[in-house]
Amino acid sequence: MKPVRLLTAATLLLTAVTGAFAQEAAREMPGTDDVSRISGGTYTVDPDHTQIVWTVDHMGITPLAGMFGASAGTLVLDPSKPDEAKLEVTIPMAGLRVTSEEFATHLASPDLFDTAKFPTATFKSSKITVEGSDATIEGELTLHGVTKPVTMDVSFFGAGINPMTKVENIGFTGTTEIKRSDFGLGYGVPAISDEVALDIVAAFIKQP
Repeated sequence: MKPVRLLTAATLLLTAVTGAFAQEAAREMPGTDDVSRISGGTYTVDPDHTQIVWTVDHMGITPLAGMFGASAGTLVLDPSKPDEAKLEVTIPMAGLRVTSEEFATHLASPDLFDTAKFPTATFKSSKITVEGSDATIEGELTLHGVTKPVTMDVSFFGAGINPMTKVENIGFTGTTEIKRSDFGLGYGVPAISDEVALDIVAAFIKQP
């Protein structure tokens, strides 16, 4: 066989093998993006796998990001009536993760989050509009002692039985944008952008 044909044959074989492995891996994944796998009921926040990543424009030089987790919260969901779902989440400000200890200390200070005075933030939904596996969630965010309306765009990511706990888990991704100054957090504006992009990964655990 000529070298070019040999290379082509090897490439086709590798593609076939890779595809077979990918299909097998997909079959073995505990969760899939099939909404029929959501049984419904009350779910609590999975604090180990819930992330809220914020990003600001830092002086026009770089995007700058940090991350919060969520310590508690509930999602009440009936798959036959998704628009009637209710969501409440609590976010501990002390859970902030950034690139250096000095930066974290400044963010926690009275200049910004003032975590000693405002140890948590909360979000509570007021209206959920569902279209297929996507949703718009309107609600109230309380941050730094200020409550403002916030709207999130959310997509269902997956559901399945966690093989470690043998319990149903469901997950979503979401995005929104807020202004720091709306919550009394305008330190550094405009050199540091007032607009904050939020990218959310939310995981929930089915309760008995």
